[in-house]
Amino acid sequence: MALEDGIEELRRSAEHRDGFDIVPWKLCRKIALREGVAPGVVERAALEKGLVPSRYERSLGTLGIAGQARLLASRAAVVGCGGLGGLVVELLARAGVGQLVLIDGDTFSDNNLNRQILCTEADLGKAKALVAAERTKAVNGAVEVSPFPGFLDADNAASLLDGCGVAVDCLDNHRSRRILFDACARLGIPAVHGAIAGFWGQVGTVLPGDRTLLDFWGDQAPDKGVEVTTGNPPFTPALVSSLEAAEAVKVLLGMEEILRHRLLWFDLRIQEAQTLPLN
Repeated sequence: MALEDGIEELRRSAEHRDGFDIVPWKLCRKIALREGVAPGVVERAALEKGLVPSRYERSLGTLGIAGQARLLASRAAVVGCGGLGGLVVELLARAGVGQLVLIDGDTFSDNNLNRQILCTEADLGKAKALVAAERTKAVNGAVEVSPFPGFLDADNAASLLDGCGVAVDCLDNHRSRRILFDACARLGIPAVHGAIAGFWGQVGTVLPGDRTLLDFWGDQAPDKGVEVTTGNPPFTPALVSSLEAAEAVKVLLGMEEILRHRLLWFDLRIQEAQTLPLN
């Protein structure tokens, strides 16, 4: 009953803008604190009543109220919180994905400063997963964060990924990718793949039962690719991370227009992109 009173308080505060009833997100937090519930509980309850927390107002034209509510009720895993994963975490938190599992056993080092959005000079030596969790809380306190400062392996994959609606591959080696793809196939979880090397990048989405790029390569795939020679500048991971986040959101919302059975590949040096069929 108390939460219903809070929703009524939100309704009285609503401003009708562009066809939506917008309520102050800070008031949502105030009600959550008063009622002793998680902030996401209040935001989801508000959306179910057609009341939109103001922080999501600019997403409504694309996602809609039902889509935003669905995201807040979703759980996603980001595997790797470095060059790709750091920005994926940021974007999914801003989008309002309600639960994020952040997996990375690495710590920040000097050579991460050129491209890893979560890496600052003050964060060198800190665990990437824990820094990502703190950033998530700072960006969107309604998101429940479960950081795991360890590497994904065959023994922990099932428990870490359990309940996720999507897993985002932000890894830098094929050995770990095989573990992730195998676990997702067993658990019935879609996986969004991304990889970078110099000016090059690629993105694709794998649904349970689909063949992956690693399946086509078989045992011939090296553990790492040409990135060991090219390195990675700051702009390539930013683009791939954005594409991965978009794919993850579309998967969580049940959209059909995803990069399934396809690999979006691009070369930023010559500004060329291709969609390569995987069948």
